[in-house]
Amino acid sequence: MEVENAWMHGDHLILKFKGVDTISDAEKLAGADVAIPFEQRAALAVDEVYQSDLIGCEVVDAAGRSLGVVDDFQETGGAPLLTVKTPAGRELLIPFANSICTKIDLEHKQITVNPPEGLLDLN
Repeated sequence: MEVENAWMHGDHLILKFKGVDTISDAEKLAGADVAIPFEQRAALAVDEVYQSDLIGCEVVDAAGRSLGVVDDFQETGGAPLLTVKTPAGRELLIPFANSICTKIDLEHKQITVNPPEGLLDLN
């Protein structure tokens, strides 16, 4: 579908699709996923990343030991969480905060973390 217009309404992005001209037509699309081609994504600032680019990244500690691979990204009331699957099949929840995720290398699909003591034992 082609986006004809887009605007913000409070905290929500509203999209007007070409050919969808009534509320009843629009209601049929409620809950649908919206995606754009990878090459059409907006450029980001140096310190920003797309959440989708984090999926599949290996998470390592400061010593370079692998903790697992990011398989999901959860929005929460606080810092978003990286869901990391360990080689043993455990699930780690690591806050996506600058103080914890100290280096993000998307070219090599790797995130270096410095978790506070005990964080990895909570999951």
